[in-house]
Amino acid sequence: MTTDDDFAIFAQQMQGVRRIHVDQADTGKKRTNSKLLSGRRANAVETVTELKVDGLSDQFVLDVGPEDFLLWQSNGVQDSQLRRLKAGQIPFDGSIDLHGMSVEEARSELWEFLAEAVRLEVRCVRVTHGKSNRPDGRKPILKSHANTWLRQHDRVLAFSSCLPKHGGTGALYVLLRRTMLEGRDEPVF
Repeated sequence: MTTDDDFAIFAQQMQGVRRIHVDQADTGKKRTNSKLLSGRRANAVETVTELKVDGLSDQFVLDVGPEDFLLWQSNGVQDSQLRRLKAGQIPFDGSIDLHGMSVEEARSELWEFLAEAVRLEVRCVRVTHGKSNRPDGRKPILKSHANTWLRQHDRVLAFSSCLPKHGGTGALYVLLRRTMLEGRDEPVF
């Protein structure tokens, strides 16, 4: 039973308190910013107008393991040339290290490196991509991309994982197609 004294005490205690007109509880959850959300949705469906035309596609990347030995040759490359490349008997005249780069950075650097090697008529180069031995078992990203990209490049004749002294399965010897410069007697593959 409540008495008038109880109401008086309650009214005295409630002096200065404002009535809350919101009937929703604050759950502590962040409120969504509708402008930001609509902007993100618009960006998600927007088509990219800048298209990098370098011939190296990421549409289908062949996943390879950290210790997988990579070996590939294009049509017309003699098996004896591939054996020499695999054995490290063709000296490489240039090298690039893709460690620590993002996929896009590695792609751009590799494209520029190969273009420079072709321009200088280099026969063989080394591409170090790393193995990325991960405890969670994920595949090495740069190794998989390099394997895919080099198969697409029109100046790459063949590639093979290196000997252990040159990086083992964390690097590749890459045999490049050369054009004949004046005074050369070598055949073009």
